[in-house]
Amino acid sequence: MKRFKTADEFFASETMYPGELARLREIILATELHETVKWGAPVYTIEGKNVAGIGSFKSYFGIWFFQGAFLRDTEKVLINAQEGKTKGMRQWRFESGNEINKKLILKYLKEAIANSKAGKEIKPEKKSLSLPPELKSAFSGDLELRDAFEKITPGKQREYAEYISDAKREATKAVRLEKIRPMIKAKIGLNDKYK
Repeated sequence: MKRFKTADEFFASETMYPGELARLREIILATELHETVKWGAPVYTIEGKNVAGIGSFKSYFGIWFFQGAFLRDTEKVLINAQEGKTKGMRQWRFESGNEINKKLILKYLKEAIANSKAGKEIKPEKKSLSLPPELKSAFSGDLELRDAFEKITPGKQREYAEYISDAKREATKAVRLEKIRPMIKAKIGLNDKYK
């Protein structure tokens, strides 16, 4: 999926649901939300907090409510796209423009804005850092690597630890370890190029 730097660039490149997404954008911009781009897609914020986002896939387009778990969802239109994984985010999927109900969407957006202003928020769980044996072994033989690792953020440390741990074969773990050595020493995060 291509990542865009501006919302206008995102909307100009939309080929599957251009009119439908433009209508959703118009509805959202009729509120007090501010449009920005995060993760390469349009996100709408209030007081610096993410409230909603929009996007499209092959079979649907939709609105994402970052703290949608707090919405009353009286019309039962919201889903948790990753049950058991996603705590707060909820999606409202549409298959055609005929399903766009401006009045109802505004009702959900206004409730989401009020919830955000009230500070309702599900914070991500803090994961503890568990170093795989391969990484521990690499640190004992390379003090420069260990020192650089200790200077990067806990999130970047977790990314590297999980990258090694997720490999099933020892050979893959060894290849991954060699790949990340220079990145760690340069204090670059594994996924920095996507941010």
